[in-house]
Amino acid sequence: MRRRGANLPAIGGFNQALVFDIVRRASSGVSRTEIAAQTDLSAQTISNVTRRLLDDGLVREGDKVSSGPGKPRTRLHLVPDARLAVGIHLDPARITYSIVDLVGRVIARRATPTPRGQAPKDVEESMIATTRALIEDNEVSQDRIIGIGIAAPGPVDIARGSVNDPPLLPGWNDVPLRDALAEAFEVPTVLAKDVASATVGELWAGGQDAVGDLAVVYIGSGIGLGIALDHTVLHGATSNLGDIGHLRVSAEGPVCSCGQRGCLGVNVSPARIVNLAADQGVGKAVAETDHARVADAFTALCRHADDDADARALLDDAAADIAQGITVVANMLDVATIVMSGPIWADAARHMLDGVRSRVAASRADALPHPLDVVNSALGPDAASVGAGCQALESAFARGEASPFAARLP
Repeated sequence: MRRRGANLPAIGGFNQALVFDIVRRASSGVSRTEIAAQTDLSAQTISNVTRRLLDDGLVREGDKVSSGPGKPRTRLHLVPDARLAVGIHLDPARITYSIVDLVGRVIARRATPTPRGQAPKDVEESMIATTRALIEDNEVSQDRIIGIGIAAPGPVDIARGSVNDPPLLPGWNDVPLRDALAEAFEVPTVLAKDVASATVGELWAGGQDAVGDLAVVYIGSGIGLGIALDHTVLHGATSNLGDIGHLRVSAEGPVCSCGQRGCLGVNVSPARIVNLAADQGVGKAVAETDHARVADAFTALCRHADDDADARALLDDAAADIAQGITVVANMLDVATIVMSGPIWADAARHMLDGVRSRVAASRADALPHPLDVVNSALGPDAASVGAGCQALESAFARGEASPFAARLP
């Protein structure tokens, strides 16, 4: 894909971000001539831009490579640890923190249970303290950190940088989480919906950038959908795209809060599955609002399913509902790849992925003229926190444009 740059000095920031992005994507390096072939930039502009990237330590020169007649070409390579970002995922069950490098590789991580019943302000202060401890304990120089990304359950208010009354986080109404972190660390800070962050992570660090068109089905305490078309993550009019919890996938199941039966979100809720297992004598019942205990009980159930047919059957029923939802989503979006992601999915994948794949492949509702590839996320259970860090990187290296998700600092 050819990407247009410009040769006017006033938009050097745009060109620098464009060239940086090309170098970042080239795992084996890329020459200045190859960069010119992918853009409309002049040789002089490319020389000026790459010199700035070299001076900033973001790229390095590799060996000269001969590719036929003419002068050998010097390949440019990314320096992954030249800059770092922090990603924080606020989930009803746990808060996960990741420090990532320029390719999204995790340098350090930490996870803590999400406090129950505490005022959001107290949780904010705990998040700041934990982030600071993670940086200090891993001896990371703060001048290498170029941003913080926060992934939170929706709805989020991007204009205010606030978490805005998510259904599974009671009391979190109009909480200015973005600005609290930005002020504490004095770096640009990005807030986005968790599934959007996870989708950015798939493109940036999960090896899915070559695909370009994909959907991410994210299963944590709730379920959401991320969409990337032509290498671009979609966010929606208010940056709250992706609520598929009320997608009806069956005529059965408990009554949802919306009043109908068969909603995907309630059918595959980890709390429902755990408590159905308890009814069958596998484990103990857990309060639906105790998300940390639900997550722990679901992990235990997945381990138990290795040797228990009844537990496997419950997970297989959930796989059937997920497959139904995926088929609807794929038909609407015409994507070729579905990435399964999230902490709950990471626990269940070995029991559910084959069931999802086989049902999607056999579905008579599949209207696509091409095969649909259903794959596990390469980012594991921390996909949202890694993705949040990648979103901070993406914001920092956006092509000369201010990110609508970032806090503005003086």
